[in-house]
Order: sequence, then C-alpha cells, then structure tokens
Amino acid sequence: MKYCVTGCAGFVGSTLTDRLLADGHTVIGIDDFSTGHEVFLTAALANARFTLVRGDLRDPAVSVDAARGCDAIFHFAANADVRHGTDHPTLDLHQNTFVTVNVLEAARLNGVRDVLFSSTGSVYGEAAVIPTPEDAPMPVQTSLYGASKVAAEAFVQAYAEGFGIRGIVFRFVSLLGERYTHGHVVDFYRQLREHPETLHILGDGKQRKSYLYVGDCIEAILVALRAAPAKGGIYNLGTDEYCAVNDSVGWIGETLGVTPERTYSGGERGWIGDNPFIFLDCTRIRALGWRPSMTIREAIVRTVEWLTEHDLA
Repeated sequence: MKYCVTGCAGFVGSTLTDRLLADGHTVIGIDDFSTGHEVFLTAALANARFTLVRGDLRDPAVSVDAARGCDAIFHFAANADVRHGTDHPTLDLHQNTFVTVNVLEAARLNGVRDVLFSSTGSVYGEAAVIPTPEDAPMPVQTSLYGASKVAAEAFVQAYAEGFGIRGIVFRFVSLLGERYTHGHVVDFYRQLREHPETLHILGDGKQRKSYLYVGDCIEAILVALRAAPAKGGIYNLGTDEYCAVNDSVGWIGETLGVTPERTYSGGERGWIGDNPFIFLDCTRIRALGWRPSMTIREAIVRTVEWLTEHDLA
C-alpha cells in the first residue's frame, strides 16, 4: 500500500512512518520542519520506499501533489501548542483547521478513500461525563487548540458524508515515549537537569490526566484502519487509568534520582485552557480488538530514559 503521512518528522508522524515502512508499505511524508526533527527521519530517509516532501500544507498544492496514488492519508501535521494559543490567536485556525481542509481536498481530488485525522481529548473541554465517551455532550471550548480541532473534525465528517471518504478521527490523550519533545515531562526534565533541587509546577499538582505510550497509539491507529466501518468514526485513544501531576513528578524524579522541592502557581489550572481532569472512555477502540501494552508510569519512565539518552530536550 502507498500512504501519505503529514507531519512525518514529528513525534507521532515519524513513529508511524517508521512502522509503515517496517510493514513493507510505501510512504510519502510531508513536513515543513517548523517543529519536526529531521533526525527522526534518519531510518526513513535511508529507505527507498520513503519520499520526503518539504512543504507547507497551508499551500493546497503541497498535499494535492503528494497524495496522488495514495491509498490513505494520515494527517498528523498541526500546531500542538495548547498553552500559548492566546499569544497567537489565529495560528490554530490556519495550521489545524484550514490545513485539514486542504488535506481533505487533496483526498477528494485524488480519489483517496481513507483520511485518518489526529484530533485531541481537549475537544471535551470541561467534560461533564468522566470517563468521557465519544458521544458525550460537547461543552464550551476552553482552548483555541481544542476549538480548531472541533472545526477540523466537522470538516472530516462533512467530507465523509459528501464525498464518500472514510474519515477516521482519533481523540488522543497526551502521548509519551521515544521522540517526545513537547509537554510536561520534557518541561520537568529540563528544569531538573538545570536545577535538580527545585521544581516549579504550573497548577496545583492535583490535575488529573491520562497518558498513552506512542507505540500503543500507533497500534490503535492501524487497528482502526483495518477494522473501522465504511463511514469511519471517532475513537478515543487512551489508557484505562489516569494520574495526578504530582504522581508524574514523583516518577520522573525517581527515574532521574532526585527529590526536588516543589513549588506551585496558577491554582487548579496551569494555563488558560488547561482542563484539570482528562480521562477518556476507550470502549469503542477496544471493541475493535486494541489494548494498550504500557501503563502511564511505564510510559513516563520510558520517556525520561529516552530524553536522558538523547538529550534533545
């Protein structure tokens, strides 16, 4: 099979690219390297079945050209900086919503049947139902990032209805693992490498979040590609557990061999749009036969070990 992966030099995109190549497929990867790392594509670039397209998906021609002859598009390119969305109010709209429409148009014009889209558990905002199922009432959005993903999801569903595309939407919890470069684990890692005796935490440390190992995420995506119904669907991806930020701090410190004094700021939210409790109901993806292989603690330890070995933080 021939697949197109947008954001192929990112954390998730590069991991998926390597997996698809290892499974014997041909991959066309697109990245503008605004946040991606070329080093993540070292193995892919040495593979004759991989083609790298350096381009900005805000230009519709980039995805239209790259998607020719492809069986599916895995759309993972996005601005993923939830915290600083209010500093750049239109960035999420352009890089997440508008780019998704360009990718969907590329699928339509090239007759690509499957579009698999990386959304986020942030679309649930302050969820009224915990654990949160895919059909939970959609709340008022609390971040520009979440709002841009809700709009993009709507376009995926509309293209599926209007043009026969199988649109498969994944609402991720935060992902962890090798090649992780953005989020609380790397933030704490950086602080503790600089001054291991103290750690400043945004929020009160009691925020409860679920996390998922990136390898388990990739496996879930491939399960859905094989088993999702003809019209596609929406799938939560996460584990059946959550942890407090303070728990995560303890595991990170234990792995690094430090016990820092903790300071806090921001109350129950670390920043505008930070939801204090994210825990998704993953019954739907489990019904397709998927199970996570790693606990949150194991994923955090694996991430810290990788950061220590590679020092890309």
